[in-house]
Amino acid sequence: MKRISQYKKLFEIENEIDLKTLKKRYRNLAKEWHPDKFQEGDAKLEEAEVNSRNIIDGYHFLVSIAPETLAANLDVYTETITNSGIADYIHKGLVLEITFLDGTTYEYFGVTKPLYIKMINSNKLNRFAKRSIYPNYIYRKSKRTLQEA
Repeated sequence: MKRISQYKKLFEIENEIDLKTLKKRYRNLAKEWHPDKFQEGDAKLEEAEVNSRNIIDGYHFLVSIAPETLAANLDVYTETITNSGIADYIHKGLVLEITFLDGTTYEYFGVTKPLYIKMINSNKLNRFAKRSIYPNYIYRKSKRTLQEA
């Protein structure tokens, strides 16, 4: 959740993510902080390189959790969570990463440690996730696959 808030603040997004607005703000920030604007030896060159990477990472992250992106991929996501069991899972901070038997991995943001403990102690892992995780948390598809996990 901290990551989402940080990127929303960077792009000055207060509520729901609108891809058109996000793209416009991304272009403006990318122009402002592009490292090629600064001369070699300029004190701001290093800052520009860091900010540029942060802007690119933030843009790709926010696009991946935007309602329009999620809606476009809803059929594939629904197919995965409905018909594919959980192969592996890991909890880091407030992020729960679930790898499914079909090889796809999704990250769920804001999942607390007590909820994660309830999930791993559940005798029906898939059922618990379908009721308590999937419908209640912001998610995105991860680039990781079953082979990497």
